[in-house]
Amino acid sequence: MKSVVTALISIIFFQTITNSVPAKPVHGQAMHGKVKYALGFKHFDYVNPNAPKGGNVKLATTGSFDSFNNFIIKGEAAAGLGSLYDTLLIQSADEAFSVYGLLAESIETPEDRSWVQFVIRKEAHWHDGRPITADDIIWSFNTLIEKGQPFYRYYYSNVARVEKVNTLTVRFSFKSGKNRELPLIIGQIPILPKHYWENRDFTKTTLEPPLGSGPYKIEKFEAGRFIKFKRVVNYWGKDLPVRRGFNNFDTLRFDYYRDATVLVEAFKAGEFDFRAENSSKLWATAYNFPALTQGLVQKKEIKHDRIAGMQGFAFNIRRKIFSSPKVRQALAYAFDFEWSNRNLFYGQYTRSRSYFGNSEMAATGLANKEEFAILKAYRDRLPKELYTVEYQPPKTNGDGRIRANLKIGDSLLKEADWVIKNKKRVHLKTGAAMEFEILLVSPMFERIALPFTKNLERLGIKARVRTVDSSQYQRRLETFDFDMIVSAWGASLSPGNEQRDYWSSSAASQNGSRNLIGISEPIIDELIESLIAAPDRKSLITRAKALDRVLQWGHYVIPHWHLNYDRLVYWSKLRHPRVTPMKGTQFDSWWVNPAFTKKTSKNQSLIKAE
Repeated sequence: MKSVVTALISIIFFQTITNSVPAKPVHGQAMHGKVKYALGFKHFDYVNPNAPKGGNVKLATTGSFDSFNNFIIKGEAAAGLGSLYDTLLIQSADEAFSVYGLLAESIETPEDRSWVQFVIRKEAHWHDGRPITADDIIWSFNTLIEKGQPFYRYYYSNVARVEKVNTLTVRFSFKSGKNRELPLIIGQIPILPKHYWENRDFTKTTLEPPLGSGPYKIEKFEAGRFIKFKRVVNYWGKDLPVRRGFNNFDTLRFDYYRDATVLVEAFKAGEFDFRAENSSKLWATAYNFPALTQGLVQKKEIKHDRIAGMQGFAFNIRRKIFSSPKVRQALAYAFDFEWSNRNLFYGQYTRSRSYFGNSEMAATGLANKEEFAILKAYRDRLPKELYTVEYQPPKTNGDGRIRANLKIGDSLLKEADWVIKNKKRVHLKTGAAMEFEILLVSPMFERIALPFTKNLERLGIKARVRTVDSSQYQRRLETFDFDMIVSAWGASLSPGNEQRDYWSSSAASQNGSRNLIGISEPIIDELIESLIAAPDRKSLITRAKALDRVLQWGHYVIPHWHLNYDRLVYWSKLRHPRVTPMKGTQFDSWWVNPAFTKKTSKNQSLIKAE
C-alpha cells in the first residue's frame, strides 16, 4: 500500500513540476516537433535574398470586383488584397506547418498550448505612420469573429478571450480541450487598423482604398476592370528574415477578363506577364506561338509536394434527391474520368480519391490497426464496406463504353427506390422525376459536365448545365441555392480547424460557410475534433486518414483529378529562385530581371542586354 501511495505522490509531483514549467518566448513555432529555421536565421532557403527590387508586373484573372473589403460575405473582393496587410506570424513553405514572427517579435505558449502571447515589434507601423498595437490585434480579432465571414467563427471557435497585457503585448486564452493548432493559426489573422475602421461600417462593401501595413498599397483601380498595387518603399518589415527576398516588384497590376479564352489570347499578345494555367487543354494547345520558340516566353512544369485536397462534382445533400448515399454513389458511375483524361485532358491528370491526396494522410487500402481503433466505435453507424473494401472511384477503360458502370449505377438507384418508367428515372413512391442542375461559373467546365450529363441521360436522369456570371454564382453558393456544382477544398500538410468550416454540422446551416455539401453528421464532427486535438504528427496522420475514410464512403462528391506539378507560363523578363519548396511555386519571391529591357511592343518583345 505504501508503494502505491508513494507512486501516486511521485506522479502528482511530476505533473505539478511539468505543468509549472514556464513558457518561453520563441521566434518560431512548429505544429509538431522543432522548427527548421533557428533563431537569427537570415532568410528562407527558397528565396533569393539578393533579388533586385523594381519592375512593373501585370497579372490577370476572370470575373469582376466591386469591393476592397475581402473579410465579409458581401460583394466580390478584388484580387491581391492580401498584400495590404501583415499578420502576426508567417508560415514557411518548406515545412509541414511552422510559423515565424512577422508583426510578432516573439511567440510564447505553454506546453499544453492553453494560451498564446505575442509581443509586437516596436518598429511595426501602418502606412500612415501610426504604430501597430495590441488594441489593433484585439479589435481585428473581435471584429472578424462578430462581423466577418463565417470561416473566422469556425476557425477560431476555441478562443475563450483575448486580453491586452500592455501596449505591445496581447494574450489569447483558449477554451478547455485540446487544440494544439490554435497558437499557430491565431497568428494568421489579418491585422487591421482600429483607428481607420472606427468611423467606418465594416459590414459594407467599399471601394475606398483601405489603410494597411503590408508591402503594397493600392495605387490605382477601375472597378471591375483592373487594380494596381504599388510597393511601399519604406515598408517597415522589408528587412526581416521572413520578408527578405519577397515582394520585389515595384508595381503589381491585376487585369480582369471575361473568360479564360480571352485571357490566354491577351497573354500571348503581351498584355500580362505570368499565368499559372489550370486548363489541360490550354496547356497542351494554346501556347505554341512564336514568342515561346524565340525564348521570349517560358513554359515550365515545376514539381511540388503540395497536398492535393479534393475537387469534384459536389452534391448539395440538402436537396432531397441527393439525401441518399446510395444515389450519390450511383451517379458517380456515370462520370468517365478515364475517357475525359484521354480525350479532354491530354492524359495530364491523376484521378483523385482522397480529401488529403498526394500526401501521407490519404486513406488507401484498408484501415490499419491505429485507424481501426478510432473507427471501430462507429461500426454500427458507418457503411460496412468502409471496414472491408478499399474505397476507389469507379473506373473505365477510357474508350467511352461504360455500359458495365451504368448497369451498376442502375442497380444502386433501384435499391434506393429510383426506377425507370417511360424511359425516365422516377421515385417509386412519389413518382417524382430525377432532374437537377449542374451550376458552373467557368465555361471551361462545360466540356467536362456535358459528357457527364449524356451518361446520366442513359440512366434516365435529366441534368442541365448552367453557367452564370461570377457575382450570381457567388450569391447562390452563399445561400446554398444549387443542386450540384464543381467545387474544390484545399488542404494543408497539417489539417485542423478549417475542417470545421468544410464538413461540420454547425457550418451546414450557416450561409457563406464552406460546408457547401451540407454535411451534418455527428461522427464527422467527432472525427474533426479528434483531428484538431492530435498531440503529435503520427496521431495527426492516423486521425486524418480516419476522417478521410468516412468522407470517402459518404459519397459526398464525384472525385475529379489533380496534378503534382505547377503549370507556369511567363514572359522571360521574370526570374524565380532556384529552389522550389514542397508547397510549390511562391510567386511573391519572383523578380524582374534587370538584364532584360522591354521594347515598346504589344507582343512584349524582350532583348537581353548582356
